[in-house]
Amino acid sequence: MTRADAVRNRRLLVDAAAAEFAENGTDVSITRIATRAGVGKGTVFRHFDTKEQLLAEVFSDRLEELVAVGRGLTGADDAGAALFEFMRVGVEIHVRDRSFCQAAAELSPSEASVRASRERLAEVTDALVARAREAGSVREDVTGLDVVLLLSGAAQAVLSIGENPRGPLWQRYLALIVDGLRPEGAHPLPVPAPTLGEFTG
Repeated sequence: MTRADAVRNRRLLVDAAAAEFAENGTDVSITRIATRAGVGKGTVFRHFDTKEQLLAEVFSDRLEELVAVGRGLTGADDAGAALFEFMRVGVEIHVRDRSFCQAAAELSPSEASVRASRERLAEVTDALVARAREAGSVREDVTGLDVVLLLSGAAQAVLSIGENPRGPLWQRYLALIVDGLRPEGAHPLPVPAPTLGEFTG
């Protein structure tokens, strides 16, 4: 097998795994992923020692998708609108991919690719939140990690009742969260925000 074939097979596996995890959650079998990719089960384990490693790569790709969105919004004229658009995209990623929240809970902090992607996500979200704070669009005590964690909150609100991922109900809970971030009527928060170390593991 040539290097090009190996690279192609790896991409096929990651894409197939991403689709299976998104549709069926993280319990999907390696055999099913291999079948969808059009390769043998042995090919999977030539590229990934464990299913967790494959899940980590898929999860990192999803995080990097959101990182790229955030970076594209950091120079927007309206800092508040940029942050809220970033949040909208983030919740959409959560609700269209059943495995996203599962992977966040299941993956080991020792997975280097996930840790690095989480750090980049925290960095870009911090930048968006800082600009929104300076513009007076969000309360002074909100942090980037608060925002990252709230994305899964909006998604879980609908996924917990079996909401169709293509349905609009998640927009209601995102709107409630966004209103809670605004400075008007804000009250002191009872405990501090999590640290980067707690987020990345």
